[in-house]
Amino acid sequence: QGMIIKKEFNHTEEVVVSKKELRMFVLECLDKVGCSPSHAQQLADILICSDYRGHYSHGLNRLNIYVEDVASGATAKEGEPVILREKGATAWVDGANVLGPVVGNYCMRLAVKKAKEFGVGWVVVRNSNHFGIAGWYAQYAMERGMVGMAFTNTSPCVFPTRAAEKSLGSNPICMAAPAEGGDSFFLDMASTTVAYGKIEVAEKRGATRIPTGWGATPEGIETTDPKVVLRGGGLQPLGGSEPTGGYKGTGLCMMVEILCGIMAGSAFGKNVRQWKTTDTPADLGQCFVAIDPDCFAPGFEGRLQDFLDETRNLTPVDDSKPVLVSGDPERAHMLMCDDLDGIVYKKSQLKHLGELADKLGVKMCPTKVLAEHAPGEKSIDGNLTTTIQLQ
Repeated sequence: QGMIIKKEFNHTEEVVVSKKELRMFVLECLDKVGCSPSHAQQLADILICSDYRGHYSHGLNRLNIYVEDVASGATAKEGEPVILREKGATAWVDGANVLGPVVGNYCMRLAVKKAKEFGVGWVVVRNSNHFGIAGWYAQYAMERGMVGMAFTNTSPCVFPTRAAEKSLGSNPICMAAPAEGGDSFFLDMASTTVAYGKIEVAEKRGATRIPTGWGATPEGIETTDPKVVLRGGGLQPLGGSEPTGGYKGTGLCMMVEILCGIMAGSAFGKNVRQWKTTDTPADLGQCFVAIDPDCFAPGFEGRLQDFLDETRNLTPVDDSKPVLVSGDPERAHMLMCDDLDGIVYKKSQLKHLGELADKLGVKMCPTKVLAEHAPGEKSIDGNLTTTIQLQ
């Protein structure tokens, strides 16, 4: 028996923008600052994919930062990554300071190519930039029958357990593995309790309180005030404070840094440039892994499917909240977007895009006019409810 996820579209607060319009908007913005068209297209793809998956913190929300990086010359407008050293299944790459998604795409393609030959591909890169959602790269490997992993270091925004100063990034961990019929295990998470962008989005939506375990004051003390976190405070490692296991999150942040900055010979820890500054290149370190499951026991996808189904079918504590596996919330969000044939945004999220459009002299992307009810859907209290059956 499948389970039902409800993802609701709210007419009063939300709007829909077609992917085509979003794409044209991103390309026009990047064109204004002289970014090479092929690089701009790669960035547009990943930003739209991020919002499509419901990870708004890493989508169009970040466009102004990439634009600023390119405009200021902190990120190179053109160029291509270069292999510095190669041995069997491994490669060490220089990202040539181009846009992060261009670097990431290059590295994951190389990792997959090596995995096809050697069973595993492991590529580490220095001199890269913010690469968007890690899941984009793991997905590339997964769509080719591989298990994909991607990691990056980031600007220091995390207080290690017991520390009163920030020295770690929110260093994401990502793994995507293919099951049957397009189903998958898809983990893409920060090593912090939440990503920084999630607190930004909460504040943009007018929240005055965030859950404990998310953020800390500039002195490293736990706080629930988003404003304090965003104005000089920082994030807590996954688990929050020490009694609730924050030291495990600290260890995960450091593990990702070892695979990225330390292994790549790029900036690491406290030395990664501050977020939203453009006076120096970011010089981020990143790591991309592709593993061919066919090198091991046959029937990987079938066994993974059994495991996913078994987990989803566990008796829930609360009947209205079925047990999910990593990737299910994103899947529900993507299906809602597919139903509406575009990407759903809160009206407040589009405000700053309008400001960017004005600043660059670019036409703002129009929102779609929706029928009062999409076909086959009932309106409940003015909300459009999409019910999704997962097999």
